[in-house]
Amino acid sequence: MNRFFIFKKFSVTLLLLAFLTSFGQSHVQKEIRYLSGTDVMHTKTWDFYCTGGRNSEKWMTIQVPSNWEQQGFGNYNFGRDNVNYGKNFQFADEKGLYKLKFEVPANWNQKEVYIVFEGSMTDTDVKINGAVHQGAFYRFKYNISDKIQIGGSNLLEVTVSKMSADNSINGAERLADYWIFGGIYRPVYLEGVPKEHISWTAVDAKADGNFNMNVHLNKAVSGAEIVTEIIDAKGKTVETTVTKTGNDSVVAVKTRVQKPLLWNAETPNLYQLKVHLKKGNETIYTTNDKFGFRTIEVRKLDGIYINGVKVKMKGINRHVMWPEYGRATYPEADLLDVKLIKGMNMNAVRCSHYPPDKNFLRVCDSLGLYVINELAGWQKAYSTKAGTPLVKEMVVRDANHPSIIFWSNGNEGGHNFDFDDDFAKYDLSNRTVIHAHHKPGNAINGIDCNHYEGYESTKQLVSENSGNIHMPTEFLHAMHDGGGSAALADYWELQWKGKHGGGGFIWSFADEGIMRTDFNNMIDVNANNAADGVVGPHRQKEASYNAIKEIYSPVRITLKEISENFKGEIPVENRYHFTNLKDCTFRYELLNFRSPDDMQPGYKVSQNGTIKSPDIEPTAKGNLQISLPKNWKNNDALAVVAYDPDNNEIYRWVWKIKSNKALVVSLLTKSESKKDNVSAKEENNILTVKAGEVAVSFDTKTGMISKLANDKSPALPFENGPVLVSGNAAVTSVKHFKEQDCYIVEFNYSGELSYVRWKMHASGWLEMNYEYTLNGSYPFAGISFDYPQGLVNSVKWLGQGPGRVWKNRMQGVTTNVYQNMNNNTDTGSIPWIYPEFKGYYSDIVWMEFSTQMGRFTIASPDKDLYVRLFDFYGINGDEKTPFLPKGDISFLDAIPPIGSKNSVSNNAVKALGPSSELNNINEAKERTIFFFFGTSRTHAVLSKKQRQ
Repeated sequence: MNRFFIFKKFSVTLLLLAFLTSFGQSHVQKEIRYLSGTDVMHTKTWDFYCTGGRNSEKWMTIQVPSNWEQQGFGNYNFGRDNVNYGKNFQFADEKGLYKLKFEVPANWNQKEVYIVFEGSMTDTDVKINGAVHQGAFYRFKYNISDKIQIGGSNLLEVTVSKMSADNSINGAERLADYWIFGGIYRPVYLEGVPKEHISWTAVDAKADGNFNMNVHLNKAVSGAEIVTEIIDAKGKTVETTVTKTGNDSVVAVKTRVQKPLLWNAETPNLYQLKVHLKKGNETIYTTNDKFGFRTIEVRKLDGIYINGVKVKMKGINRHVMWPEYGRATYPEADLLDVKLIKGMNMNAVRCSHYPPDKNFLRVCDSLGLYVINELAGWQKAYSTKAGTPLVKEMVVRDANHPSIIFWSNGNEGGHNFDFDDDFAKYDLSNRTVIHAHHKPGNAINGIDCNHYEGYESTKQLVSENSGNIHMPTEFLHAMHDGGGSAALADYWELQWKGKHGGGGFIWSFADEGIMRTDFNNMIDVNANNAADGVVGPHRQKEASYNAIKEIYSPVRITLKEISENFKGEIPVENRYHFTNLKDCTFRYELLNFRSPDDMQPGYKVSQNGTIKSPDIEPTAKGNLQISLPKNWKNNDALAVVAYDPDNNEIYRWVWKIKSNKALVVSLLTKSESKKDNVSAKEENNILTVKAGEVAVSFDTKTGMISKLANDKSPALPFENGPVLVSGNAAVTSVKHFKEQDCYIVEFNYSGELSYVRWKMHASGWLEMNYEYTLNGSYPFAGISFDYPQGLVNSVKWLGQGPGRVWKNRMQGVTTNVYQNMNNNTDTGSIPWIYPEFKGYYSDIVWMEFSTQMGRFTIASPDKDLYVRLFDFYGINGDEKTPFLPKGDISFLDAIPPIGSKNSVSNNAVKALGPSSELNNINEAKERTIFFFFGTSRTHAVLSKKQRQ
């Protein structure tokens, strides 16, 4: 494989600099010497031998850190391959043999030397001292002081077994619903520390300023002192305390900071912590860390409280994964992912299903996300013997991160109850332990995390009659285009208003796609197993991303349209937990949309300005008041944009000022030039009406367009319609006649379709008026035509976008002029081109189709027109759902909801809540649509009276 595609090559000088990097050069601080690189972009070459699969049974070289599959070795396995291929399927059980020669600095001769592995998959035998570590996602270290030559050459030999010798390790980590890899995938380094030093600290810093810390020494150091410095973000030391060490290896430090700035996901205030071990005037050892003051409470029969404020989790599940690098350390992805999650107005993330890289937690601390940190255990648990040390390794590494608010003891039955009390042994703040489960009755510590509840059961679980707080650690499974944000608005209102609602975590953040180095670098999501994200493998945003952004917006605006007497006042609700809206920023824009003839889509801003931020406390309601200019009604639309205190966009709302009728007037009245003659000819049940260059033929028996002809371009294959997508229709009569400068063709029908009235204008615009009546529940309603998708180059439209919608996912789209190229994206699969070309598009004013046979345009003066484009599916699992209307291009008054992986049938979709029910229609539907099948839209259609 081409390794340059994956890894940058660095000069010898840069490699030496990385090797010599340390987190402190002072003899009183821990010194770090990297044996591997620091991450996938800064690697180091080791000797490597793979026992099986590609490039096996020969010594080569490998970049560390990495997963060896991504370096061209071994075989790929998904954790459920034994399900996909049968119980007798044999997983690849390769071993990777690593060798590296290294030197230890001569000035480390008075230090304790440790070798540290941040993560290695899976069983790791370090030959220096013969120890074997089992468990892939945890930091481990060995004291190798008596095994090395200081100042001389040393040989490190590491054997990594992809599958564990412990069956419970394999059950918890490897037989799971995610990709499984091999290799030293996180950094390896040497630590040089004084003979007497601080091994680790455990901090508990409360919102009231009380600070408690356990300082764990490597051994008891009597007659010494622990000097603790707490430093704020400006570098000012706000508290210093001195504590005697005594005769114990654990020293308890207690102090208090007056009125500290508190940490929460909205204001993630951090403090620096310096801890010094001193003997007399001599500092023996110093550590540095960051922490936050905050209090986490689970008030049973009530809710989750941060700093005394009830908080609802707007969360999502995240795997550590990048297509080119697998699970290897990639700091750029950590930062990108946190920004994307916060960009959806979320405040929480669950680390599924294992502890992440430590850098990810640092970013969550810094930018502000509540974190569930999870001990691995995917439906099967570690044995007590195997898992006990792993609990300690996880908590000791991560305990001081303020972002972590819960520990999760395994996933969906992978809970070893022996571990529930172990977390508190190492976590001084005694965070609540939860069980992320998928069966009722497994609540623990007052929190029920049951996965994938329906709407009605969720309503009961969040009500005041429920015995636990309901916080599903997985819900609305986002396989392909299902779930995610579909039905989320209904669920979120239940959680927000429910007394026992704790929020929840959508499954999941990103499609878990791996770049297959054995298949020409294609990205593989293992069919339906891993196409679960609201973003793609490279974080391409699906339509669900923007919908979640609107649904979870802490600035909640529900205004649907601007009325005639609009005075600039917009009702708003503050759904922040800690932030007053006066600390946010608001702007407005007055917009004018581009026309179909403009080369570029979009709009022009005629005027803009700031809006005074309203003084609205968290969870309160008020109004946003816009001071609009006198001529504001001359514009097409009004946009309002809200920004958070850090100037990140919260959301952008757009309301049309002009009606659809007013917006199509400019399209239908380009000029008052000379009108062409309109003619009609009937032969063998085919009635052909012509105006200018355009001729439209109707089949008088079926009422359908049978042929389109154009004097200046090829015939457009827009035909076989209109047909009702729900209901039946049969022509009972037809009449046609000239009316002033137009020609009229009227069809009457039996069945649900009442009539279709066609009017050919002298300009060549063809007007269609129709009415149908339905009585019952329907997935969709309207009419369809045929047109081959393969002949379409692109569409441009004025309406909502840029993404498609479903009945239960109407959020995340705004009004603008958009353009989309033809693509065959199946959401969650190759080629991950978004927005998808095919789908239901909402509130269409006009849409222009650019095709290989010429252009054609449709427009409607009526509100709420959906246009369906071609064949597509939201969920492409055992069955493609939901089923589609007839034809290729549909003009609809109602569209279907979408389910999730856990609800594909209509009955199951309905269980997702009110917006997921079918359309209940008991009325007549009337609509007008204009068509232009010519090359030049230059003539008037509407009379002066009609334009008003």
